[in-house]
Amino acid sequence: MASFTLRGITLDLPDSALRGTLPQVLTSGRYEKAEADAIERHLRPGDRFLDLGAGAGYLCCLAARMLGDGAVTGVEAGPETARIARGNLARNGFGAEVLHGAVVADGHRGETVAFGVRPAFWASALQGAQDWPASATVTTVPALRLAALLAAHRPTVLSCDIEGAEEAVLARPLPGVRLIVTEIHPASYGLAGTKRLFDALSAEGFAFTPHGSKGATVVFERLPE
Repeated sequence: MASFTLRGITLDLPDSALRGTLPQVLTSGRYEKAEADAIERHLRPGDRFLDLGAGAGYLCCLAARMLGDGAVTGVEAGPETARIARGNLARNGFGAEVLHGAVVADGHRGETVAFGVRPAFWASALQGAQDWPASATVTTVPALRLAALLAAHRPTVLSCDIEGAEEAVLARPLPGVRLIVTEIHPASYGLAGTKRLFDALSAEGFAFTPHGSKGATVVFERLPE
């Protein structure tokens, strides 16, 4: 087990999770930096935060520090990664909830979905246009529809990093949500899919804002009525 401290948050990660450049990214403080910058810039008192694809729990920890445990919920599909996220919240003194399951579009049929767990946990994903890579272990996890999550947790801010599934998941009404911080994945759905995502959010009253957006991390803010 290795420990890393970023912005005063300590993350414990098993050695098996330290693949590729992740140790260097964590040590340098660049891990989820754009998302963390956006969250620290935009969260305000009274917000409720829902993190889709919570990973190691870093963003949930940051949000819980700002908003309190009861205002923060994480969702993570990888069984081991969900345990890591819960452990990191506890390690930092937070009791925010982390749900185990994959976020799916509201039209998904069935109560479970196949999920490809990869050795590099941050690249684990639902099946995209192509089959999973050979390194993925396919498992069955609970399917969590976004409409039900919104109704249960009433977030005002969504953070979303679900490896390409955001194109389908976010293309729906988002009642009560004022801000979205999402990582986009054009490699999964191309420029046409990126346009569909932006168009769907625009139709729901959201506008791209450069404040907090950087590279593939994009911030959308709901226009005032």
